[in-house]
Amino acid sequence: MNRARREQIMARLAERDPEPTTELHFETPFQLLIAVILSAQSTDRGVNAATARLFPAAPDAESMLALGVEGVKEHIRTLGLFNNKAKNVVETCRMLVEHHGGEVPRDRAALEALPGVGRKTANVILNTAFGEPTIAVDTHIFRVANRTGFAPGKNVRAVEDQLVKVMPKAYLRHAHHWLILHGRYVCTARKPRCGDCRIHDLCEYPDKTA
Repeated sequence: MNRARREQIMARLAERDPEPTTELHFETPFQLLIAVILSAQSTDRGVNAATARLFPAAPDAESMLALGVEGVKEHIRTLGLFNNKAKNVVETCRMLVEHHGGEVPRDRAALEALPGVGRKTANVILNTAFGEPTIAVDTHIFRVANRTGFAPGKNVRAVEDQLVKVMPKAYLRHAHHWLILHGRYVCTARKPRCGDCRIHDLCEYPDKTA
């Protein structure tokens, strides 16, 4: 895929949704961090239902730490892996309070040192909370990048590196959200909705559906 085609793809995605953002509900970088930690193997809808109970009880790191593991569990029992997630959330809050004054660090290494936070989560926080031009590659973005030919790669890190390399700079800030939403609602896993796709004529997928 050439540069001109990539430019057209991103222009069309941007035209439909000029200011995209995550579907997770949050008001602060801390709340976004917790929501993303809770989102592992859970839907955004499920996480939003849980945080609607959790955040009023513990809106910041100090109050979440005071709530403790058992207290956090009571609010997130509807989520898969809630036992381990509660432990990660409380330990993350302890580290935030002890090492970062209760604030979420704007630093990749510091973020990845937190329990339950890997490279993908760090990229989400850096991009969505702090406006950094990072791309967090999840299953949706991995699929879209490979299926369309936009930035093919054999693994998540390879796709991330390729996306950052070839993404037109004007679109890098919001690329993560445009691609994930496209993969979630249009370029779906089992049967892509090619007939409803805004970029179907630019996509290089050979097995387009009607």
